[in-house]
Amino acid sequence: MKENIKDLYINFFVSKGHKQIPSSSVVPENDPTCLFNTAGMQPLVPYLLGAKHPLGTRLCDFQKCFRLTDLDEVGDNYHHTFFEMLGNWSLGDYFKKEAISWSFEFLTKVLNLDINRLAFTVFAGNEYVPADEESASLWEAQGVSRDRIAFLPAEDNWWPSMEQFGPCGSDTEMFYWIDNETPAPKVFDPSDKRWMEIWNNVFMQFNHLESGEFVQLKQKNVDTGMGVERTTAVLDGLDDNYLTEIWQPIIKEIEKLSNKNYSDHKKPMRVIADHMRAIVMIAGDDAGIVPSNTDQGYILRRLIRRVIRFAKSIEIDTSTNFENGIIDIIVDQFKNYYPEILKNEQTIKNVFMEEKNKFNKTLENGLKEFDKIINGFERKQEFLRRTDPNAVVERKITGKTAFNLYETYGFPIEMTEEIARERGIDVDTSNFKQLFAEHQEKSKQGSEQKFKGGLSDASVETARLHTATHLMQAGLQKYVSADIRQKGSNITPERLRFDFNCDHKLTEEEIKKVEDFVNEAIKAEIPVTCEELTPAKAHEIGALGVFDDRYGDIVTVYTIGSLSKEICCGPHAKNTKELHHFKIIKEESSSSGVRRIKAILD
Repeated sequence: MKENIKDLYINFFVSKGHKQIPSSSVVPENDPTCLFNTAGMQPLVPYLLGAKHPLGTRLCDFQKCFRLTDLDEVGDNYHHTFFEMLGNWSLGDYFKKEAISWSFEFLTKVLNLDINRLAFTVFAGNEYVPADEESASLWEAQGVSRDRIAFLPAEDNWWPSMEQFGPCGSDTEMFYWIDNETPAPKVFDPSDKRWMEIWNNVFMQFNHLESGEFVQLKQKNVDTGMGVERTTAVLDGLDDNYLTEIWQPIIKEIEKLSNKNYSDHKKPMRVIADHMRAIVMIAGDDAGIVPSNTDQGYILRRLIRRVIRFAKSIEIDTSTNFENGIIDIIVDQFKNYYPEILKNEQTIKNVFMEEKNKFNKTLENGLKEFDKIINGFERKQEFLRRTDPNAVVERKITGKTAFNLYETYGFPIEMTEEIARERGIDVDTSNFKQLFAEHQEKSKQGSEQKFKGGLSDASVETARLHTATHLMQAGLQKYVSADIRQKGSNITPERLRFDFNCDHKLTEEEIKKVEDFVNEAIKAEIPVTCEELTPAKAHEIGALGVFDDRYGDIVTVYTIGSLSKEICCGPHAKNTKELHHFKIIKEESSSSGVRRIKAILD
């Protein structure tokens, strides 16, 4: 496409009365449900729950997203870890009629997609909520044949799920026939993989009560999402995302570095291209993420190490700064949309290089471990032949050993098999796959636990801890360093976790002073006030902003007397007396130059 799809999308919805909001950080702000923003709606959770957005009730944006659940799927033609999501929202404003008609107009008039290759799904209904005949009728009103509208059950067309309590509703999904050799069939069969989902409109219409009842929400919202990468492939008439103009510059650089063709080495080149984009977006984010053994830092480390492994598999010399050329291409692609990436370009390169050097050493250790395994076979053979000259030791690496090489030293099963084959040794790949599948299932369950649908907890307990976080940061700035700034935050109803820049472990005296500072504020019963200002005005009055460039023309500022003034959109207590008593339960290192505090209210 000559014009970027992000620009087309934003311009279209701005023409429909929407206000564009900047993309949020790839890291959720004060959202305990997941490590990364996994959907465009996540940063808007407080407003979908009823908070007033400074820019009104019609919003649109493109959002940086990351999904770890797709990590092991990367290597096929369309799965990605980092991706961009286009979205438009109605916060108690328009509903199904406008959302569906505008979706159809954008697809057929702006993107010029063929109506004869479009199909749609709607909710089939169940014993709790009737079928969404309204959406089906609205699609028909656009000229869509009833044969191209499929009614599917809740697992396909309900968000987040019928089991979860809180705001929810049916959705309608849009599909496009991607087979260029065969005409789209008259009747839509959603199970046919040649129908590619390209857009989803969620109609948040109900509140699922703990009694089991589904009641109508007072504020009905529309939440939509369209993936940039997948839609671009559809527009280009391709069934391989990596052949689009988004990916080809990166792929061609990988071909040059490896002196190999994409057509012969699709999986490793796809993995390298995908992971490098994710690495640039995570390491280039203003959240200051660096490789570590926990949380976002662990994911960043894992991505970098996977790049190195796959680069080696296609004979890229990883002892060189091969990554810099790829990083330059990605930064150039995104700099006009995410300026922080350009600002942090050298940081990205430094982070990758340091982790690469560490991992190259880890690989060396893995090879030494492999040698120990081989030597073990030989010693056992020698021992047995002392008693039986005809004894032959089975030279086979067990699935458990192969999995240990994978988990501890980063050896993919392909690398283990290749080295073993060179030495005349078999590998129990069947048992490895079983162990790996169990590992994946545990990871998936953990990921699902981290993000159960996206509506962040807005309980009274969370609101109190959110306010306590503001006071604690003010105490840290007063008693530890005026330069302290938030580097990350995670708040649940039980505790707060706060990451901040600091060059030393806090002393017991410093911790005590911060605790006393917060508790004195609680005893003082200070009102917590809220006002909406322009970013310029907020900074003029001394408000502290962590990621303030994401909010647009108006920001929300919470003030706690003369102690704290911060730009924020989370839930808060109305008075410090609601916090009762504050206690720091742990202070530790998070990563280089970053400390972490965990605290509770009791």
